Amino acid sequence: MSRRIAIASDHAAFALKAELIDWLRESGHDVLDLGTNGPESVDYPDYGFALGKAIEDGRAEFGVALCGSGIGISIAVNRVAGARCALVSEPLSASLARQHNDANVIALGARLIGVEMARACITEFLTTKFLGERHQRRVDKLSKGA
Repeated sequence: MSRRIAIASDHAAFALKAELIDWLRESGHDVLDLGTNGPESVDYPDYGFALGKAIEDGRAEFGVALCGSGIGISIAVNRVAGARCALVSEPLSASLARQHNDANVIALGARLIGVEMARACITEFLTTKFLGERHQRRVDKLSKGA
C-alpha cells in the first residue's frame, strides 16, 4: 500500500536518509524530503519541527525522523501537536509503537543502526495497524496533553 511519508534528518543522518528515500520511492511511496540536503552541520530541532508540522497539516500520513541517536529529533517532533513520534531500534518496538500508541512518526539513530535494520523498522511500522480499543483512550490523553 502506497503511503505519503515525510522524512527529515540532521547532518549525522543525511547519508541514511538518502538511502531510505530511494528505497521508499522504489517501494511505491510518495516521499516528502524535508532536508537536510547535505552533510554540513545543522540543528536537528529545525528538521524535527518541520516533520511534525507535515504530519499536523496533513501533507504526510507518516514520518521518519533521523539524527545521530534519534533522541533529539524525536523530542523535536513530539513538540508538534498531532505528531506522535517513537524512537525505535528494532522491528518489535516499531510494531508496538503503531499497535499501542498509534505513532505516526518513527525516529531512528543513524549512528546506532544500519540501513538494513532501518528498513526493517520502517517496514514493520508501515504495515502494522493501531489496535484501538483500550489503547485509544491513552492516545486521546496524549493528544490532550497535561
